[in-house]
Amino acid sequence: MKNIAVLTSGGDSPGMNACIRAVVRTCKYNGINAFGIMRGYQGMIEGDIKELQSMDVSNIIQRGGTILKTARSKEFRTPEGREKAYQSLIKHNIDGLVLIGGDGTCRGAVEFFKTYNIPAMATPGTIDNDLAGSDYTIGFDTAINTAVEAIDKIRDTADSHDRIFIVEVMGRDAGYIALHSGLACGAENILIPERRDTMQEVIKRIADNTKRKKLMSIIVVAEGDELGGAMHVDKYLKEYFGNIDTRVSILGHIQRGGSPSCADRILASRTGYAAVMGLLQGRSQEMVGVINDQIAYTPFTEVVKLRLPMKDDMMEMIKVLSS
Repeated sequence: MKNIAVLTSGGDSPGMNACIRAVVRTCKYNGINAFGIMRGYQGMIEGDIKELQSMDVSNIIQRGGTILKTARSKEFRTPEGREKAYQSLIKHNIDGLVLIGGDGTCRGAVEFFKTYNIPAMATPGTIDNDLAGSDYTIGFDTAINTAVEAIDKIRDTADSHDRIFIVEVMGRDAGYIALHSGLACGAENILIPERRDTMQEVIKRIADNTKRKKLMSIIVVAEGDELGGAMHVDKYLKEYFGNIDTRVSILGHIQRGGSPSCADRILASRTGYAAVMGLLQGRSQEMVGVINDQIAYTPFTEVVKLRLPMKDDMMEMIKVLSS
């Protein structure tokens, strides 16, 4: 193996640059040429590939986002698009790939490697923390700390005004950010896609708090919750209680940005290094994760089939600690 290319795909996450750095430096240490593919699978289709030297990844470990840019490619979902991507790799003599991304990245890889036989490894780059094969994903720790900092500040003003604040965090299909940040901030209600919540339960909790003269509440909602996100929850509460004093705060893309935490930098470095070493050992079509603090390898086909299970004890803990 002489030429290994790395790309970042899907939503960006803090720590992607640290992973890119680890891939490039590990390649160089082992006498392998490192290449960067710009804008994920779309850049692969267009042949937007450039060689990277060690100096190209200097001073990026602390930066959020991704120096390789990222995109979601509709064209890559077609056989024609994947054929173009393969021809671009052949043109640049790429004989190994490292993919940094989430569920969509692995799904794209599964389709690609049904037809084309280029060795590839992936690392779990997503703030959602929803990939089977790793206890945590690159960017999750930073995202929840960003959310916690924001919710703590919101709680100050909620307490000052005796208001109910409904805080929406990211998580279209997964509630890990809502669960962890809500638990860390002492939220009175946490609404996530993995759990069937009803407005009756939320209303009962608020009514019980009111009886105890607790007029301030924080409700953390994952954007993909079945009740429809923060705006819909707010609408339900106003319709039921009438003159209830509520405010909605949608944290949005602030959770994706910022300098990665120490935990994310280390996770990104470990998985980036292990991805290259895996290729050199003859591994392919596997995601590198960390389980119980040990490097673990999970086939792409398993990653896209399974989800990281939600811990039941944490769900039960919410009820107890917010009572």
